[in-house]
Amino acid sequence: MTTGVDAAAPQREPSKAEMRQVVAASSLGTVFEWYDFFIYGTLAASGIIGRTFFATGNPVMETLYAWAGFAVGFGFRPLGAVLFGYLGDKLGRKYTFLVTITLMGVATAGVGFVPSFAAIGVAAPVIVIALRILQGLALGGEYGGAAIYVAEHAPPGTAGYHTSFIQASVSAGFVLSLAIVLICRFAVPAGAWDEWGWRLPFLFSIALLAISLWMRVRLSESPVFQAMKAAGEVASNPLKESFTYPGNWRRLFVAMFGIAAGLTVIWYTATFSVLSFLQGAMRVEPVVAQLLVGGGALAGLFWFILFGKLSDRIGRKKPIVIGYGFTLLMLFPLFWAMGHAANPQLADAARRAPVVVSGPACSYDPSASQQAETCGQLIDYLSKRGIPYTTAVTPSASVNIGGIPVVSNTAIDIDAALATAGYRLEKVVPSAFDMVLILIAIMALAALSGATYGPVAALLTELFPPRIRYSSMSIPYHIGTGYFGGFLPLISQYMVTTSGNPYSGLWYSWAVVAMALVVTLFFLKESDLYRGA
Repeated sequence: MTTGVDAAAPQREPSKAEMRQVVAASSLGTVFEWYDFFIYGTLAASGIIGRTFFATGNPVMETLYAWAGFAVGFGFRPLGAVLFGYLGDKLGRKYTFLVTITLMGVATAGVGFVPSFAAIGVAAPVIVIALRILQGLALGGEYGGAAIYVAEHAPPGTAGYHTSFIQASVSAGFVLSLAIVLICRFAVPAGAWDEWGWRLPFLFSIALLAISLWMRVRLSESPVFQAMKAAGEVASNPLKESFTYPGNWRRLFVAMFGIAAGLTVIWYTATFSVLSFLQGAMRVEPVVAQLLVGGGALAGLFWFILFGKLSDRIGRKKPIVIGYGFTLLMLFPLFWAMGHAANPQLADAARRAPVVVSGPACSYDPSASQQAETCGQLIDYLSKRGIPYTTAVTPSASVNIGGIPVVSNTAIDIDAALATAGYRLEKVVPSAFDMVLILIAIMALAALSGATYGPVAALLTELFPPRIRYSSMSIPYHIGTGYFGGFLPLISQYMVTTSGNPYSGLWYSWAVVAMALVVTLFFLKESDLYRGA
C-alpha cells in the first residue's frame, strides 16, 4: 500500500518511560484544550452564556443563541484542520500542536474578559463569536496532532491502547470543565456567581496553558516525521495529495460519515445532551445535574481505554460497529429511564395528565419576540417553563390538561392547573436511589461512547499514509465532528422546543448513528489500515 518511509516502522522502539512521557504530555494537553472548548458548553447548558452575551429577554432564544455560538466554534474546526494539517505534514507534529494549544488558551481566557451585553451591547456577542472561531481553528489542529504523535511513537501492536488515552482525554476535558465550574461556584460569595464568578473558569485556562506548554516543549519530534524528513519524503502539498492519493477519496468518505459523525453524536448525546436534559426538561437542580453527569463521565473514562486496548486484539472496526448497533437499540430507553428517575412526579404527571395546546393555527416560532397567534403564545409560555405538550386543531385557542380545559389562558390559571395535575415546576433533587439509576444510565451511555470512540485515534491514524496523515485525518474528522456533532445541541434543542417532547431531539442522534453504521459496516475495511506506525 505504501512505499519508502511509509512502509517502515520507527528504527528504535521507545522505552516505557519515553512512552509514558509522550502519552502524558499529549493527553494532558488534550484535556486542557478540550476543557477550554467545553467550558463554554458547560455554562451554556446552565443559561449563563445566553443571559450574559445574548440577552433578548426570551430565555428560549437566549439558550438557542448560546448553542448557536457553541456550534460556530465547531463550524470553523474544518478550516483549522486544513491550516494546521498542512503545517503538521510540512513542518512537523510537535510544533504544530504547540501553536494550537497556545491559540486555544488565549482565546478561552479572552471570553472571561468580554463585557456583558448590558455593558457594550451587540459588540459582546460579536466578540464572543470571534473568540469561538479562534477556538474552533485551534481545535481543528489539536486532535489530529496529538493522536498522530502518540500513534507514531507507539510500539507495534499497541497503538489502540496508547491512543485511547487521547480519546479518554476528550471526556476528561469535559469532566474538568464541570469540576472547575462547581469549585468556582462554591468558592465565590453567594450571589456573585451570575455576576462575575462564572468568568473564573475561563481565566483558569491561563494556568492550564502554562502547564501544557511546559510539558509539550520538552517533547521531541515524531520519529516517523523525522524519518520522512531525513529521506526527503515530506509531502510538497499535503492538502492536494489528500485528495489525489490513490484510494483516499473512499477513506475520507468513511472517516467523515462513518467514523467522525457517528462517534461524535454519541459522545455529545452522552454528555451535553444529558446535562441539558436534566437541567432543562427534567428540572433537576443545576449543581446536582452537573455532579451526576460529571461523576458518570469520570467513572466511564475506563471504557475508552478498554475498547482502545481491545481494538489492538480484535481490530478497530468491530467495537465501533457493535457500539453503533447498541446505541440504536438503547438510546431512547436509557433517556426514558433517566427522565423517570430524575423527576418521577413530572414524568407521572405528563403520562396521567398530558398537556394539549389547541387552536385554529398553532404555529410557533421560537425566534420571535412575540408570537402572532394566541396558540403560539401558549406554546411559548409552556416551552419557557419546560412543560411537554402536544397540539391539536380547534376553533379557539385553549389549554387542556388531563382532559380538563383551563379556565382561561392566563399564566396564573395555567400554573394553577399544572400544579393541580401534579406538575412540579420548581427545581428538584432526585432521591439517592434515583441518582444511582441516573448514574447507571450515564455509565451505559459512556460505554457506548467508549466502544465507538476508544479505537478511533488509532484507526484514523492507520487509515492514511504518514506523508499526508495529519491533513487526511484532520479534515474529515473535523468536518464530521464539527457539523454533525457541533450542531447537535442547537438542533436537538430546537426540536424539543418546537415539538414539546423532551425526547424528540434524540431522533437527530439516532439518524446520524444509523447513517454511520451503514457507512462503517459496508465501506470500512480492516485491510485499509496501515499498521507500520
